[in-house]
Amino acid sequence: MSTNAAREVIVLGARPVPPLGGRPLPLVRIGSILAVLAVWELVTHSGRVPTVFLPTPMTVARELARMVVTGELWRSLAPSLARIVSGFAIGGASGFVVGVLAGVSSWAEAIADPLISATYPVPKIALLPLLILWLGIGEPSKIAVIAIGSFFPVAIGTMSAVREVDPLLIRAARSLGATRAQIVLKVRIPASLPAIFASLRLAAGMALLLVVSAEMIAATAGIGYLILYAGDLLQTARLLAGIIVLSILGVLSTAALQAVERRLLRGRSQG
Repeated sequence: MSTNAAREVIVLGARPVPPLGGRPLPLVRIGSILAVLAVWELVTHSGRVPTVFLPTPMTVARELARMVVTGELWRSLAPSLARIVSGFAIGGASGFVVGVLAGVSSWAEAIADPLISATYPVPKIALLPLLILWLGIGEPSKIAVIAIGSFFPVAIGTMSAVREVDPLLIRAARSLGATRAQIVLKVRIPASLPAIFASLRLAAGMALLLVVSAEMIAATAGIGYLILYAGDLLQTARLLAGIIVLSILGVLSTAALQAVERRLLRGRSQG
């Protein structure tokens, strides 16, 4: 299969479809956040909810600034980020490999699909006590539960995307002399990139959810531990500051994955 022919097939299969109605203005995105803050401010000033249960946005902002200045935020954020990155990398990579194999091989699908269907519904945090027995109460058990949670969205999304690539693209590649490996590497995977990155974004959200749950059960440091400790002491502003940090991490992880996706798709269409 020639390089130019491979590029043409890749571009046809990997080009994203623009959303209906065009791209919304940045002000619309910012406005949705400002609207939530405005409603929050109105509720707190109405007097219907005690400030001990729902402090004002400004109180939470001051608490978040205090945590940044004193270094408390960084001391809590560093172990959480290390766990998230490690677990997401392990789970995402293994899910991608399993998904590709099951997507291109009926034998691999026959083995993987029943196992994934049987184990996916199990709440991942329910596995943490068992993982602690196996791996100890240290970092390996926390990373393992995050990796397991990240594995399933990527494996399921990749398997479905690779399997459902347009048959016309595959036939076109075969007619140009592509081998089975070239079809997988140069047609199936590139054409599946949008769906694969969508599953990676789901996995990133799952990693954030599980790191908080794991740190609430078996940790003495991290954002999850900070939120749990603040809740026990009724330090609502500190608790909400921790939740806002998690939201920011979610936004940043999504933006990073979208940037990588755009770069890959642009590079393939221009290459």
